[in-house]
Amino acid sequence: MDSFTYLAPRSLGEALTALGNGKQSLLLAGGTDIIVQLREGRRHCDQLIDLKHIPELMAYRITDDGVLEIGASAPLARLYEDPEIRRRFPALVDCASIIGGIAIQSRATLGGNLCNASPAADSSPALMALGARVVIASSNGTREIPVEELFAGPGRNTLQPGEILLRVRIPAPAPNSGAFYHRFIPRNEMDIAVASSGVALALDDSGVITAARVALGAVAATPILVPAAASALVGKPANAESFAAAGEAAAAAASPIEDMRGGIAQRRHLAKVLTVRALEGALNRIRESR
Repeated sequence: MDSFTYLAPRSLGEALTALGNGKQSLLLAGGTDIIVQLREGRRHCDQLIDLKHIPELMAYRITDDGVLEIGASAPLARLYEDPEIRRRFPALVDCASIIGGIAIQSRATLGGNLCNASPAADSSPALMALGARVVIASSNGTREIPVEELFAGPGRNTLQPGEILLRVRIPAPAPNSGAFYHRFIPRNEMDIAVASSGVALALDDSGVITAARVALGAVAATPILVPAAASALVGKPANAESFAAAGEAAAAAASPIEDMRGGIAQRRHLAKVLTVRALEGALNRIRESR
């Protein structure tokens, strides 16, 4: 591991000042990825800026209008252990509770998982399905983008020099709606998705789908939204036929690689199967909430 300076700013302003001092910087939100990358020589920096001591990045809250705002450095375990988050945002719990193991989850963060920009990250498809947005801070102020615009390629995000991911914003669930995240892994736990699917559905009183979002992980260079799968659902009854059509659209949108963990045909098949199963899970959640 190369030598570097460790900084632990106590405010966002202090962190932004350090980020703009001309040195090559890396940001530590949880450290469960970046420390390994530094140790293995895959990443290099002059200074490592630890964001765990900035109160607003460690906090989360549900606003009066039902939006869940999560500081980029808030540990995953705090999120999925919160009863209100479990009740209102179960699809977030789906992904947050399977990133690494329990020890990892006490340090790991949504902000770090997103900025690491792994195509197989568990948080990305779930947050994309939920319509999440991210707030990004710099010395010039803040900007907000849909979470799907954060990914530039494997291991590359769209943050500009001098920018810090400040928080994730998940909109309040619509009435008669549900979401679900599902993945396939070779082992029972602590593994990386071979393929994954995050979905969200909203129904009218007759059971017709009025809105849908489908996102896939580990089947392209970045996590992807699948508008064709959503189009196959909207205006249709929430049943096996429409779910199968959405699954076919998901498989068609996949452009996976073949590696030691899975083949191209397998990943396309999984995109279909996981999307159908996630849709079934989302529908069950709608029914259970009535």
